[in-house]
Amino acid sequence: MYKKGIVWLYFFLFAALADMALIVNLESQYRIYSKPLLAATLLGYFLQSTWLIRGSLLRKSVSAALFFSLIGDVLLLYPALFLYGLGAFFMALICYILAFKLTQNHTFNPLRVNFIKMFLYNLPVYILAAFVYFLIHRQLQELKIPVVIYLLVLVMMLTLARERYGRTHVASFWQVFLGALLFFISNSLLALDQFFHPIPDGPILTMGAYILAQLLIVMGIRSHLVHQR
Repeated sequence: MYKKGIVWLYFFLFAALADMALIVNLESQYRIYSKPLLAATLLGYFLQSTWLIRGSLLRKSVSAALFFSLIGDVLLLYPALFLYGLGAFFMALICYILAFKLTQNHTFNPLRVNFIKMFLYNLPVYILAAFVYFLIHRQLQELKIPVVIYLLVLVMMLTLARERYGRTHVASFWQVFLGALLFFISNSLLALDQFFHPIPDGPILTMGAYILAQLLIVMGIRSHLVHQR
């Protein structure tokens, strides 16, 4: 089943190249056709390549994450709908967090968690998130609370991706972790570009990181399933 759906990846590549080309050529009005295809084609690939686990919570959570990403991609094309787009990606992050927990060969026991060790491992992520917030907080105004909540969930997603180390196949870990890291970077670039200072080539860097992030996360989940056979 895992070789099925490869045609969807070709559609994804086409959509990614088209969307990047529209950004470079300053033809953003046409991105309403290319941008939604990114999550849509990945969703098609994931659904077809995981047909044998249909009905599972993992399949539903990843599918929901991609569906909410698609909605968020469309909403963020319109500045007036930024808050709604943020909400859609908030839901996508929650779904990815669930998927990351489900793709661990580990039984969670809060009595055996070394919270100090966990904090130190995650400290670089906390520092980066705090630094981004420090740079943008003056410009957030009424968006301050939603952005803080979103940033906390984004940090949780990245730290859960890191905590999969040693609890899944090595390929799955690195794909998901790098994907989550690029998702964090993409969101940070978007926030800095919009609320701090315009970044040279900011849109192309943001979308490049986002495209790779979504692809790596989906392929990482797939790798976990392949090595669970």
